Parts: sequence; C-alpha cells; structure tokens
Amino acid sequence: MKYEGSCHCGNIAFEVDGEFDTGLDCNCSLCRRRGGLLAFVPADQFTLTTPAESVSTYTFNRHVIEHHFCAKCGIAPYGEGKDPKGNSMAAINLRCIPAIDLETLTITKVDGRSF
Repeated sequence: MKYEGSCHCGNIAFEVDGEFDTGLDCNCSLCRRRGGLLAFVPADQFTLTTPAESVSTYTFNRHVIEHHFCAKCGIAPYGEGKDPKGNSMAAINLRCIPAIDLETLTITKVDGRSF
C-alpha cells in the first residue's frame, strides 16, 4: 500500500510503499527525546516528494544513520541508513503518516541505548 507522509509544516513530504502493522519504539538518546515510532523499508520503497534542499540532517554516535528533520517545524519524518547486510534502508516515522491508525500497531521496544 502506498502512504503519504510529511513533517508538520509540509516542507518535507514523502511517499512510502509498505504494510505497516508494527512500529519500533527505540530508547536511544535521540529517539527517546523525539518520540518517533519507526518502521524500516528498503530505500527503493521511499520517495521524497519535496526538494532535498528542504531536508536537514543530523548524525550521532557511529554516524551510520542520517536522521532527517525539518528546519522549519523541527519534525523528523524519516532517516536513511544501511541494514546489517549493507542494504540501503529508510526509517519512517509512522507518526508522520496521518492515514496510519497508531492504535492498531503492535509496538516493539528496541534497546538502542545499548548500541
């Protein structure tokens, strides 16, 4: 299924193909502060529909994930990185997709603090 998502102000918008019935709640120093609810998809299932110049990026720790956010409203709708096998992935903040009913998701806790 194709979904549309965005930051709060719409400066960053995207489309993503996938079936989302689970979300990851990470406790790393960044995720626990921003409160994202993540799902990962192969990079080719993600399309940024606004100019890349609208995206600000933050990296930390091992600098392997590009955490993207909007400099206008501060919302972090997605990130990019590689899975353990080296495949390019997009980390989608499910809270940024209005069509997804968050109450129906199975939430899995991830101990990102220990990585």
